Amino acid sequence: MAEQFSYITFSNVENHDKKSLAIGTKTGYRLFSLHSVDNLDLIYNTSEFEDIHIVERLFSSSLVAIVGLTSPRKLRICHFKKGSEICNYSYSNSILSVKLNRMRLVVCLEDSLHIHNIRDMKVLHTIRDTPPNSSGLCSLSTNSDNCYLAYPGSSTIGEVQIFDAINLHSKTMIAAHDSPLAALAFSHDGSKIATASEKGTVIRVFSVSDGTKLFEFRRGMKRCVTIRSMAFSMDGIYLCCSSNTETVHVFRLEEPKDLKQKPQIDENQTWMGLLTKAVTASANYLPAQVTDVFNQGRSFVSVHLPYSGMKNVCAVVTIQKVVRLLVASSDGYLYVYNLDMAEGGECPIWKQHRLDGLDGKSDKKRNSQKIDKKSELPDPERIGSYAGVLKGHSRTSLSDSDKYHEISAAVAEPPKDGFRLDDDSEFPPV
Repeated sequence: MAEQFSYITFSNVENHDKKSLAIGTKTGYRLFSLHSVDNLDLIYNTSEFEDIHIVERLFSSSLVAIVGLTSPRKLRICHFKKGSEICNYSYSNSILSVKLNRMRLVVCLEDSLHIHNIRDMKVLHTIRDTPPNSSGLCSLSTNSDNCYLAYPGSSTIGEVQIFDAINLHSKTMIAAHDSPLAALAFSHDGSKIATASEKGTVIRVFSVSDGTKLFEFRRGMKRCVTIRSMAFSMDGIYLCCSSNTETVHVFRLEEPKDLKQKPQIDENQTWMGLLTKAVTASANYLPAQVTDVFNQGRSFVSVHLPYSGMKNVCAVVTIQKVVRLLVASSDGYLYVYNLDMAEGGECPIWKQHRLDGLDGKSDKKRNSQKIDKKSELPDPERIGSYAGVLKGHSRTSLSDSDKYHEISAAVAEPPKDGFRLDDDSEFPPV
């Protein structure tokens, strides 16, 4: 049985599909990178720390935001490779979630949202008196040009408030569902947002610019389904969704190209065309709820997890030129599925990795990773100093100038042209 975790998330991605996985444990946190389906690289592993309630990594950078269970009101911004705490902030209430991109960092409390400029961590704006949001539900677009924040506009119905996090003003309100929201996810370009309600049966996709409904999918007919995670693929064509059931669905947001290129056939001359015409005509006499079901799309691909009821996060990525579905679960495993994007249907599991660092390795090998990963942390003593920071021991704080340079270096945007090593490649795993 693998170790179970209190917090688990895929780090945001920008211009590539390489995935970073962050998990919070009862003794710290771990960071992984997945370059191939055969290897899950352990980037960083803390030990003998407090129970980490939230850990969010900024893309593939060295910047992490962490919240400990023993200090739920304190946010720590750290440079994990240098083993240093850049700064920390305390809030009036428990921190329920943290979202970040290269421009903004958002801290969500039950009744407010605090928007920071990530370059210097100054508070730019506070959205106060939001509807009760006990789950800390919110989403921040990864795109700096379309830097939008979404959060529930009501605690009784599924209203989505879209806020412009750059210009700091409300953009639009979307009436997405009749029941309260359970999940939100932006596409990577920030142009679309996916929503799900507490019923968990219908997934909707809206245009962020004007709130127009673009797609509607039926996840299933079961009641009392809790949506755990939703995520778009990098190209925005696929949307994956996981819940507290054992099934993970992948929806396609456009028709296959080969179908678009096929010559048009007079549907009135086929049995299917006649049947469709009859159903459409009959739908005019049916209740609106029934006709809505006829118009909802179904999942293009589905997979079955070896469990149900566990918290999990999912993502659709391209690894080694193959489209994969990744599902990381609080049961301590990362599951990898190859998706048949031509035929769709149910796809079997391809690979699974343990998230406790064992994954088929001996304990001796695991211990050597902690001690000998000099390429990850050039100065081993930094591990001890970082432990002191997390335990609340005194440490000389950085000046404002040093803090600014530390954050700027960590969040610097890679050049659009030319080759540049990212953080993972600068310090490859041993």
